[in-house]
Amino acid sequence: MAERLRYSDEDLQEFKTLIQEKLDKAMREFENLRSVVMNSDGNGVQDTSPTFKVLEEGAGTRDKEEAARLAERQRKFIQHLQAALVRIENKTYGVCRVTGQLIPKDRLRAVPHATTTVEAKTKR
Repeated sequence: MAERLRYSDEDLQEFKTLIQEKLDKAMREFENLRSVVMNSDGNGVQDTSPTFKVLEEGAGTRDKEEAARLAERQRKFIQHLQAALVRIENKTYGVCRVTGQLIPKDRLRAVPHATTTVEAKTKR
């Protein structure tokens, strides 16, 4: 029996649903982080007494920097998920870009944007 070169349309639909759910959640989290960075909720230190203002501004800056780092990671995750959706449409999803073998379903369920098998990744 010949080895399968790609996942079936039913399998691809299952992964598409999984990825879309993760993408929706990631987009919501990204928007939340972006609002923290942009200070859209208006929780500034304008109404704080001068004694505590310096400490609060420092903590606020640290929080914004951390939120910006997390937002950037989330943005990259979103891009990877979107690329996975393109691969599903092209019917190349789940094929290792190094070996050409199918990536195991368990790996794709855990890391739906994976482009390599675990073995190919560890050889790098």
